[in-house]
Amino acid sequence: MWRHRGFSALNISGLAVGMAAAFLILLYVGFELSYDTMFPKKDRIHMLVSDLKTPSDSYQIPVVDWSVLGKITPRFPEIQSSTRIVDMNLSIQKGTENFVEKRSLAADSTFFKIFDLKLLEGDPDEALRAPLSLVLSQTGAQKYFGSENPMGKSLKIMNGKYTAQITGIMQDLPKNTQIQADYLLSLSTYTKVIDPTLDESWGNYEPRGYVLLSENVNTKNLVSKINTFLEEEDGEKMKAANLFIKQDLELITDVYLYSTRIGSGSANINNIYIFGVVALFILLIASINFINLTTARSVERAKEVGIRKVVGAQKNQLMLQFVGESLIVTILAYILGIAIATLALPYFNTLAGQEVASGVFANWSYVGLFFAIALAIGLAAGTYPALVLSSFRPVSVLKGKFSTTRSGTFLRKALVVSQFTVSIILIIGTLIIYNQMHFMQSQDLGFAKDRLLILDIDNHPKQQLLADYLKKNPNIISVGKGSTVPGGGGNKSSALSIMQNSQGQDQTLTVDRYIIDDKYLDQLDIKLIAGRNFSRDLASDSTQALIINEKVVDLLGYSNPDAAIGASFDQWGREGQIVGVVADFHSESLQKEIQPLSFVFDTKQTKLLTLKVAAADLPETLAFVEESWKQFLPDTHFDYYFLDEFFDRQYRAEQRFSNLFLNFAVLAIFISCMGLLGLASYSTKQRRREIGIRKIVGASILGIVNLLSKEFIKLVGIAFLIAVPIAWFSMHKWLQDFAYRIEIPWWIFAVAGMLAIGVAMLTVSFQAIKAAIANPVKSLRTE
Repeated sequence: MWRHRGFSALNISGLAVGMAAAFLILLYVGFELSYDTMFPKKDRIHMLVSDLKTPSDSYQIPVVDWSVLGKITPRFPEIQSSTRIVDMNLSIQKGTENFVEKRSLAADSTFFKIFDLKLLEGDPDEALRAPLSLVLSQTGAQKYFGSENPMGKSLKIMNGKYTAQITGIMQDLPKNTQIQADYLLSLSTYTKVIDPTLDESWGNYEPRGYVLLSENVNTKNLVSKINTFLEEEDGEKMKAANLFIKQDLELITDVYLYSTRIGSGSANINNIYIFGVVALFILLIASINFINLTTARSVERAKEVGIRKVVGAQKNQLMLQFVGESLIVTILAYILGIAIATLALPYFNTLAGQEVASGVFANWSYVGLFFAIALAIGLAAGTYPALVLSSFRPVSVLKGKFSTTRSGTFLRKALVVSQFTVSIILIIGTLIIYNQMHFMQSQDLGFAKDRLLILDIDNHPKQQLLADYLKKNPNIISVGKGSTVPGGGGNKSSALSIMQNSQGQDQTLTVDRYIIDDKYLDQLDIKLIAGRNFSRDLASDSTQALIINEKVVDLLGYSNPDAAIGASFDQWGREGQIVGVVADFHSESLQKEIQPLSFVFDTKQTKLLTLKVAAADLPETLAFVEESWKQFLPDTHFDYYFLDEFFDRQYRAEQRFSNLFLNFAVLAIFISCMGLLGLASYSTKQRRREIGIRKIVGASILGIVNLLSKEFIKLVGIAFLIAVPIAWFSMHKWLQDFAYRIEIPWWIFAVAGMLAIGVAMLTVSFQAIKAAIANPVKSLRTE
């Protein structure tokens, strides 16, 4: 090892880097697969979900009707308990300051019984039973009470309208769960104080529903019984509304990665599979390099083996020597790999967008697994040369008749082809992922998101005063109002709606519902293609008018948008006529199809102020907005965002995936080149006398470089032919997860091939040029 320090460093570092990269990916994959596995009863906790069907469409949603759990829980003994959870932004007032806490949930009193979350203080059975009860996490308690004990104390909530009593302190929830909250408000606050009709309402979908089943329950049979019961219970309501509902159960540990329902999870199991394969690929490339270089170098030790055999070494002793040396090297690489992973983990956590692990030793099973892999690689790398060399007759070896065998040469070539096949697949994958991301972010969304400042005023009573004052600033072009904005900001809701279709019949639809004012469409440059916009001058617009998108027009069967104008509608008690149709626009990421959408005019139920601002003097404009906020809403936390940045957050998961994939693809190519450099160095050294003779008889430097490079380039070409169909099939399948996607262009494969050959040429040429310009006399002087 010390005599050939350069070779040893190349061999050990290549394997170490590969093991470190694969180890980090394993941490990430393990973290994603561990979602919601920390609950003791996880095998019996299921999420109740809903399938809605109307005459024209069907919807799969991850929420339930407010009343459904109350109906089925006492009816079926298979259900031990159930709970509802509502995501909310809870405004909390402490002294003169008001905060909007986004990590908040409202939950039934059975919440702690089902999830077995430990309370540090308080009774888990009673903590969420009474209305206006509030449980804080350790982080929440620290924020509002510091070192004081919060139990029994109170906080004003919902803009100071109510006073909630602290009834429990819970441990901070782990990061790998979909149930994220620092503030838990009793759901009875909604069902008994805010709206006592909620428990009896039907067709009102907002809470997430969870059930705890008894042991060994057949979920398919239970789902069938639940749907039969609900059809008997609510069948008349379904027929009257022309809305037919089925329930289903999804195991809590499957929801994050496997559920396809709208709003369920942000991860994608296919991405996890891809990363698992990438980790395997990188480990495979690093292992191939190590075995390739070790077996190639071992040929130089033929005379050593011959002398050992002459002085009495047995075959098993020689086997033990080679395998032992190989194991020592792989264990050194393993230790170095763990050290590299430790140093790289903070950067990797940043790249992944979350803390996938606090340290490399957080999971000892992974550390043990990689130690076993290191031993396996060492055995594989040591066994082959030991078997080959120990089988040769020492007389032949000592006479210099030993040379590289055809089988050995073929093995090394096959390994080079394998690792470059993997590298080219990763290059193609990186280019396709980048192009898909660019396509999604550069696509025309159908609305303008630039220079729109969004203020979350949470329907504050002084919102109009603030809006009027902001209009005085010349850098604020216009001020509008809305309940939500594209990308999911604000309060997005879906409404069960009855609309007159092209046949003159009432048709039931579930449509997304935006509450807006008359400035909203113009501010976002949403194109009106039929009818008119809302008007403040028409009092009926606030009670009897509706604007829809093209998707609704299609579902209603109208031949063109103008034909839908004047059609009647009934939506949540609001009855009237459709007065306008807007062009379809992407209110969500391009991963999803455009959904049916409606707009209603109501300036009193909007929680967002939308400000169109000038590009000039943006810092000054923002400072003015903040000063104005403090003047009119001094007790409320200043909360704002720019729509373009907010909308692009939907692509964060894909961007993280893209960045991770790119980093590991580059790493895989780098490791492949390290191996190629080692093999090129070995090949050049083996042919140094041939190169010397060629130079003496007149060979040019270019001719020698070409001679040494063409064999490796040929291997990369074979790898390219193997990689192309595999990469096309894999990435074509990955693209199916996107509603709007690119067609894979041919030039991506050409670019990948040229990149691979170019990188290989640079790598091999370095050694080839070095050999070609060397003094031939020195080459011929060697033994």
